[in-house]
Amino acid sequence: MRDSDTPLPLELALTIRHDGNGGVTDDLDHAAALEAWVRAHPHTHPAPDTFTADETDLAAVHTLRTVIRTLFAHAVHPTPPSPADASRLLPLAEALRRLNEAAARTPTVPVLDWPDGAGPVSHGRPAPGESADLTATLAHATITFLTGPDRERLRACHAPRCVRYFLKEHPRQEWCKPSCGNRARVARHHERHRRAG
Repeated sequence: MRDSDTPLPLELALTIRHDGNGGVTDDLDHAAALEAWVRAHPHTHPAPDTFTADETDLAAVHTLRTVIRTLFAHAVHPTPPSPADASRLLPLAEALRRLNEAAARTPTVPVLDWPDGAGPVSHGRPAPGESADLTATLAHATITFLTGPDRERLRACHAPRCVRYFLKEHPRQEWCKPSCGNRARVARHHERHRRAG
């Protein structure tokens, strides 16, 4: 199940990750993986349990994920983007055009939910008479994220072999998770000894 504190666009961006062997892997490499991802993120579709994906859906989500990672790279500028994005970034104007086109596929209305024991949350639902489009939902969430306060906390992890973006939780945080910090310190140690020796 999805960590409710992680914004949906960041969840989608994190489906590109280090494969453990020096390369990058795609957690959404086939339609069944996208279906599982939607079920794990039920706010992305009005009927997540019955959502079925085809190659067109998968291609649309891949394109939107590239758009999101391009916009994330722009958001963390002037620091470098994720190494996974260095050669895959779109021009900013094209990324914005594609995001806005995806958002326009499904007009939405805001809906307020107020779960027991939690604060109120707002999310969009398709306007009356409209059917939901997964990429439109993801595009709306991306626009909300990039225009909200969390964008200022967005960072690219620059630990060796990491390709993730993350939200900085405290002033001294430099990496997405402790294991990345450990790898970065080990790499710096080896580099110092290589230069000294």
